[in-house]
Amino acid sequence: MEKFRWAYVGSGNIAKSTARSITKGKHAITAVYSRNSEKAKSFAAKYGAVAYGSFDELLKEGEFDCVYIATPHTSHVEYAVKAMQCGKPVLCEKPVGVTTADVDAMINTSKENNVYFCEAMWTWFSDVALEVKKWVAEKRIGEVKSVHIDYAFPGLMMSKNSRVLMPETAGGALLDIGIYPITYCYNLFGYPEKIACNGTLKNGIDIAETVVLGYGGFDCTLEMSLAKLKEGCKIVGTKGEINVPMFHMAMLANLKADGKKESFKGKTDYLTEFTRVAEEIRAGKTEPVYIPHSATRDCMRIMDECRKQMNLVYPFEK
Repeated sequence: MEKFRWAYVGSGNIAKSTARSITKGKHAITAVYSRNSEKAKSFAAKYGAVAYGSFDELLKEGEFDCVYIATPHTSHVEYAVKAMQCGKPVLCEKPVGVTTADVDAMINTSKENNVYFCEAMWTWFSDVALEVKKWVAEKRIGEVKSVHIDYAFPGLMMSKNSRVLMPETAGGALLDIGIYPITYCYNLFGYPEKIACNGTLKNGIDIAETVVLGYGGFDCTLEMSLAKLKEGCKIVGTKGEINVPMFHMAMLANLKADGKKESFKGKTDYLTEFTRVAEEIRAGKTEPVYIPHSATRDCMRIMDECRKQMNLVYPFEK
């Protein structure tokens, strides 16, 4: 089978990371656009692609099977909508937008043009996360009693010009890393009955928050921070518990129940994500199985509510 061809929008760190991974498989990068033309040319040359001077030019002249958007999330909706209006499938980095309205614009465009649209949340393309979901669904640990997820990295040590720290690019802990534990809980348990968020704001962004998602008989407590380094997921049930040390990019999940221990090993990588997206597009799907549109929208709704409770408003929203 011929290699699946990707058009890259953006040439920053995430674009470089995914490119290194997918070009080892049955994928090729054939078109590149970036606002920084020199970086786009350098990126394109490395992978034998064509660099285009504008996004419109890429859409009109490029030869590719799907557009991959790896720009700051404030620009996602513009690129995704335009690509889908031209009938081009889209894989868009998380979060796909800044608000539920952004997500609605993309999902509606996907439906109106009968074209594939997917959020690039690699965690839920991973067999490790899918196995954890299976364990929970099969009640291997009995009824869930509590969930605690930590995800933090010392983002405050990054350059002040980093998109993660800039309110102009909707930086902060919630949209950049909080989306991982929120999406993890959502994919296991669905939309919560209650949402409570207590966060710390500094220099126009949220630098840390604790989010509690209530599910009737139990709570998911999620702690995100840009001031330390910590990660882990623990799901406690009436018969045992599940531990996923590096849940967002897990290679291992541990199950302990009824006095027995069990482990599942696998990979969370970009190659798996891109390959499964390519398979879905080639199968003629317009909505992904791994990350349904409703999941993308609901998780953004949760983050909208968290921002509301923290009174977090970005400069471009005022």
